[in-house]
Amino acid sequence: MTTTSHETTPVLRLPGTAALAATVAGGVLAAASAAMSWTWTDAFPGDLTYYGSPAGLQWLALAGGLLTVLLALASRALPGLRWLSPSGSNNGVLFAALGTLAVCWYSVIAITVQLDGLVNLDPGGWVAAVGSLLAVVGALGLPLDRRTAVQQPAVARWWYLVAAVAAVLRYGLGEGWALNAVPTGVRPIVTENLWFFVALPAGIVGFKLWLLLNAWLRIGRIERPLPAARALPSWAEILVVTAVFAVGLGVVEFGISTEYGELFIGFLLLVVFGTAALLSSGVIARLRELTVRHRAVTTGAAFAAAGAFPFTQSGETYVLIGANILIFATVALGLNVVVGLAGLLDLGYVAFLGVGAYAAALVSGSPYSVFRGVHVPFPVAALIGALAALVFGVVIGAPTLRLRGDYLAIVTLGFGEIFRIGMNNLDGKSGPSLTNGPNGIAAIPDVNLFGFDFGQPHDFGPVQLGKFGNYLLLMLVVTAIVVVVFGRVANSRIGRAWVAIREDETAAEAMGINGFRVKLIAFALGATLAGLAGAVQAHVSGAVSPDQYQFAGPVPPNSAFLLAAVILGGMGTISGPLVGAALLFLIPAKLQFLQSYQLLAFGIALILLMRFRPEGLIPNRRQQLEFHEADVPAPGGPVDDALTKAGA
Repeated sequence: MTTTSHETTPVLRLPGTAALAATVAGGVLAAASAAMSWTWTDAFPGDLTYYGSPAGLQWLALAGGLLTVLLALASRALPGLRWLSPSGSNNGVLFAALGTLAVCWYSVIAITVQLDGLVNLDPGGWVAAVGSLLAVVGALGLPLDRRTAVQQPAVARWWYLVAAVAAVLRYGLGEGWALNAVPTGVRPIVTENLWFFVALPAGIVGFKLWLLLNAWLRIGRIERPLPAARALPSWAEILVVTAVFAVGLGVVEFGISTEYGELFIGFLLLVVFGTAALLSSGVIARLRELTVRHRAVTTGAAFAAAGAFPFTQSGETYVLIGANILIFATVALGLNVVVGLAGLLDLGYVAFLGVGAYAAALVSGSPYSVFRGVHVPFPVAALIGALAALVFGVVIGAPTLRLRGDYLAIVTLGFGEIFRIGMNNLDGKSGPSLTNGPNGIAAIPDVNLFGFDFGQPHDFGPVQLGKFGNYLLLMLVVTAIVVVVFGRVANSRIGRAWVAIREDETAAEAMGINGFRVKLIAFALGATLAGLAGAVQAHVSGAVSPDQYQFAGPVPPNSAFLLAAVILGGMGTISGPLVGAALLFLIPAKLQFLQSYQLLAFGIALILLMRFRPEGLIPNRRQQLEFHEADVPAPGGPVDDALTKAGA
């Protein structure tokens, strides 16, 4: 007798036809609400007062509702839509419905709170709320892939006591009587952070509700293999890959161009649930197969989509965000050599970015540089920045890389702080005159290559590309160089040696690998890539100063930001740090209130990721196997094509 840990059953006992009809009807209602007025006043951001003209959050409801309907019909093998649900699972339908519910109810709640009352909702808001809820109820009545049992961790009773005490303190501080028990010197800190006494009990209660919901839903992984895909001509597969990146460009453009925080939060909610829906339906697995078969086309399409982004913008505001994302993503990819491949914890990596930026700034003709008469071409300045960072990487790595673990992390953290303090003191007063101290080096001239001035707007047909658009295209070239270097090195003999050192340094050295030499190469290469990106960053920002290169701060880049980008995105991969850095830069840039709590947000994100997806958002297949080896089916059982020994 064989047992299985998964089953295909509905959460709610509904007739199959009724459940499908409710799901489709709910999705249609949610999508149709986008053509209706959600509120009577334009005081709510986005002006959701028009009929027949979707705006802001209404576009998200439209997209979520349509995705829910399409996945629901595709799961029934409707001709023409079968490609949208290769797995045949209804889990994707549920995630799409939940994403629509999250967007619609978040919008309704935001309107109610900001405008003071449900009376401010127009018929469209009510239709969106009811339709999205109906879609979720219907999806819960469909046969879902579920676990037969869920291990329920116990929540200590003292957690509830802490939540109750925090709630009482919040009430007492608001009324004033609890302030008498707070020392006078601490009162400003307490009164400025009253949100903590609400967030703590809310977090505890939310965690308990999540445990109860997880035990009730028991949503599990899809264990059956995907059926073989229908063979397509190569040109058709290339067209599919191109179309996917075109759609991706539209999604990214929408997210970066969001004009207010409420819209960006709704965008994030829909992207998270929409990605989960496409993963469960098997669409992303199908696309992965295509991209593996056409790697060159995939890479070209990705860079073409990124290069097309500045041509979709009418202003420079969001193009600057795109250029900065590329800079920090490139630096994070360089750090991935050190952390992801070699397994060295570097907490001062941003210093190498600063070395490259300062070295390039000193020889680029700035009037504030001590070498005012020196103005070398940009390629030479970039090379000088990369070589300077290489030298610093070797000088710092040679005496310190014999350390391991926490000791190495402490030394690299110290190097990062020494660099920042050193740049502050090289002002001609506290030390030699080299960097102008805290004032830094300003007025760095724009790049000029072959007569093309990157600081001036240029016309490309009907589209005018401004300064930051020019630099975004330049950063694409630098990113391509870093990606090629990373990919080649990771798959080389030295790359395999790094992985061996990362997994078990003692065993690797026993097999003849020179651990110190291999780690020094990783340290030097990572520093070189950071220096190259730093040279471009100096010209994009037009100035460099010591306060830009800290361990942690409200504005990236900083070492904590870069390390979090690598871990969140996925160590040892190319796309992981790029995605991680993009998310970690874009979210604080769009949600201004998070900038003061960046480290807190990083900590919460890392805790959640380590709990639910320790391998990162875009994992290395070897590490994915290591973290989920217990989930790999025994011989003879169903095989998950993403977790095979061959993939390791």
